Amino acid sequence: MKKLTIMATTAMLACACNTQKEEPQATMPWSVDRFADIEVLRYEVPCFESLSLQQKELVYYLTEAALWGRDILWDQNCRYNLAVRQVAEIIYQNYRGDKSSEEWKAFEQYLKQIWFANGLHHHYSNAKFVPGFSLDWLKEVIYSLPDDKQMQIAGIIFASEGAPGEETLGKMVFDPDFMALKVNQADGEDLITTSAMNFYEGVTQKEVEAFYAKMKNPKDETPVMYGLNSKLVKRDGKLEELTWKMDGMYGETIAHIVGWLEKAATVAENEQQRGVIEKLIEYYKTGDLKTFDEYSIQWVKDLDSKVDFINGFIESYNDPLGLRGSWESLVNFKDSANTARTEVISQNAQWFEDHSPVDPRFRKAVVKGVTAKVITAAMLAGDSYPATPIGINLPNSNWIRAQHGSKSVSIDNITAAYSAAAAGNGFNEEFMWSEVEIEQAKKYAHYVDNVHTDLHECLGHGSGQLLPGVDPDALKAHGSTLEEARADIFALYYMADPKLVELGVMPSADAYKAGYYQQMMNGLMTQLVRIVPGENIEEAHMRNRALIAYWTLERAKADAEANGGEPALCLTKKDGKTAVKINDYEKLRTFFGELLGELQRIKSEGDYEAGRQLVEKYAVKVDPELHAEVLKRYEALNLAPYKGFVNPRYEPVTDAEGKITDVKVVYGEGYVEQMLRYGREYSVLAK
Repeated sequence: MKKLTIMATTAMLACACNTQKEEPQATMPWSVDRFADIEVLRYEVPCFESLSLQQKELVYYLTEAALWGRDILWDQNCRYNLAVRQVAEIIYQNYRGDKSSEEWKAFEQYLKQIWFANGLHHHYSNAKFVPGFSLDWLKEVIYSLPDDKQMQIAGIIFASEGAPGEETLGKMVFDPDFMALKVNQADGEDLITTSAMNFYEGVTQKEVEAFYAKMKNPKDETPVMYGLNSKLVKRDGKLEELTWKMDGMYGETIAHIVGWLEKAATVAENEQQRGVIEKLIEYYKTGDLKTFDEYSIQWVKDLDSKVDFINGFIESYNDPLGLRGSWESLVNFKDSANTARTEVISQNAQWFEDHSPVDPRFRKAVVKGVTAKVITAAMLAGDSYPATPIGINLPNSNWIRAQHGSKSVSIDNITAAYSAAAAGNGFNEEFMWSEVEIEQAKKYAHYVDNVHTDLHECLGHGSGQLLPGVDPDALKAHGSTLEEARADIFALYYMADPKLVELGVMPSADAYKAGYYQQMMNGLMTQLVRIVPGENIEEAHMRNRALIAYWTLERAKADAEANGGEPALCLTKKDGKTAVKINDYEKLRTFFGELLGELQRIKSEGDYEAGRQLVEKYAVKVDPELHAEVLKRYEALNLAPYKGFVNPRYEPVTDAEGKITDVKVVYGEGYVEQMLRYGREYSVLAK
């Protein structure tokens, strides 16, 4: 549940092997491709060369294990994704007709979009892509291909087990109402039967909820995360879980992942890390969720290794009920120079918990095992690729977090790439209220963004506790949004606390204002550039930001009406353009504290109805007039609202006997080139 993403950041590049911060290099070709609403960037892996040979080899094996999980995510996102991708890639690589036509250009864009989204639905809005080419044109293109390629496409559409058939595949691409949303979160609808994700088959929402309700024991203090690694299907009238494991569903692909993990175990940095990798292998082989918990506990305790990774079925955003984990991986190593800030925060976790403005019943008496670090990403994969988080906090199990702690990371080289791509783009000048806010952003925003991520991931998600007997899944479809809002509001509340200045985390008592303004501007206005006119907000992080901003806006208005004076926060006009204005930052913090208290109460008590009302009132609907204005102003800047990345390549250097003597990190691969290569080299399910 614990991923934080951004549209852009002004963080600065810092090298793990150098305590001196550096500006992103102007010569780096950060932008790789641009299409639709997306810009693809490149990220560097600074100081990889400073790793030992053993660490480099470990990174190499872990990156290979990461890349092999790609097709699992594609299949999880929708059962027809892989078939459409295969057909589109065959056409792209073998068509010899007119590539200057508008329909071919539309086809290219469509293919790039589904690559980026890991499927046929937008990675943020969840809406299905609408192609700019026709079915008749597509058929003509297919018929123009060499006979063997036509036969290959026919095999994909008709011959293989579970093949969609021409009619279904046509509806999947061209019918906007067929499987229209990857994840439907509309209140009052059956969220399972109306969602295109491939976690369920032949079952309804009520059946799913009843199935897992029977499994759960309210007295179990160490419950597994039911449904995390399986597909729930109905066969002969009975519900059955198809477990994702080496001799089960996705078994061929998982076997490749396990093979590379076994190699990684041979070059682990220490016994603790080797144990973590071996426990993950055991989990992949058995599918036992108790084993996954054992792995998670060992992973949390592995604090001495420089190289680290996540690999598996982890975040549940793509399940409307928040049960099943999408496959993802992130390989990284510690940025020692920048970790000092996060270590200070994690070392004072108990102070933050004790001073939280929530009911004492909901606080942890003893905060355990909270650790945080700044990392350098070496490989993004699965649900972390091409779009990626800038911060992660795991594990997601509430009882493991309470008893054993959690690990939080901020990904420095990713924020550096965002920063380099955003430099001088005119965004702040267009949307901020005045030169005061613009100067605050120039002076502090890059640093405050990082502190916000640290607080959100390291402390926010790990704060508070459930009351005894409360179901961790009690908030159901709204759980992800409410959890992200709780972590975000925790970070916002504490960003302004004098304690951060005292600890040396914040550079001044006023620095937090840059973060407050940016967060309110994003939640109230600028994140709307990611929404198609007429659509609601669907993605959990966007809903979270809207919930906080619009709740606070209403609270500020009510306060001003009751007490007189200007509201602490308002939307107003300047030169005919809407802007966010903050009149009282201290009062704003007071409101944040109130909302934090309510969000923690909702989670601790499992108050589904109160949570549902918050989300539906503040986090879903879009003001069409404001939306149209924001889109028009943003369009004039010629910016892409979504950004993602291509990965570097890791090439082992071997001696005459085949022994690895070095590993080189290689940049320069293009977006299309990388996507086609991944399809060739890391695909079992799609063949």
